Amino acid sequence: MVLTYILEILKYTLPSFITFLTAYYILKTFLQADYEKKQLEVRIDNFKAALPIRLQAYERLALFLERISPNSLIHRVNKPGMNAHDMQLALISNIRLEFEHNLAQQIYVSGPTWNQIVQVKEEIVSIVNRVAVDLPETASAKDLSRRIFEFFINNEQSMPTQKALDTLKNEVKKMY
Repeated sequence: MVLTYILEILKYTLPSFITFLTAYYILKTFLQADYEKKQLEVRIDNFKAALPIRLQAYERLALFLERISPNSLIHRVNKPGMNAHDMQLALISNIRLEFEHNLAQQIYVSGPTWNQIVQVKEEIVSIVNRVAVDLPETASAKDLSRRIFEFFINNEQSMPTQKALDTLKNEVKKMY
């Protein structure tokens, strides 16, 4: 009798339990899919909001690289009557100020790209210092400028800023 009673209870509870598990699984699957869809929408909205800021960061870094390029840097910093030592200090100071002004942009670009920008800055400072060391005390700013340009011509070295600009351009292309 007890067995019949248990079988009778199972006859009603087992289908209910199976129905409950099926409903639970379907509801869980639906809610998970809905959650993932909402997460994707949030990511898309964040991407849309961040894209203009990231592009502005790339623009600022491109401008930074153009401004520390020896061609534009020398013409911008050179003042009449400067000697080579004053010019050297002015060039290095200008490069560092430009860099400090753009430090925050590193959060919008990839690590390797930022490292390359830092390396370019250091390379240009190093070139200015190396060229300036070889000049006599009485050298003018014009002598230093000429030697810097000759350095790139004689070493058949492309401007380090151009390599970094190419990297920036390639990274922006990947965003589209």
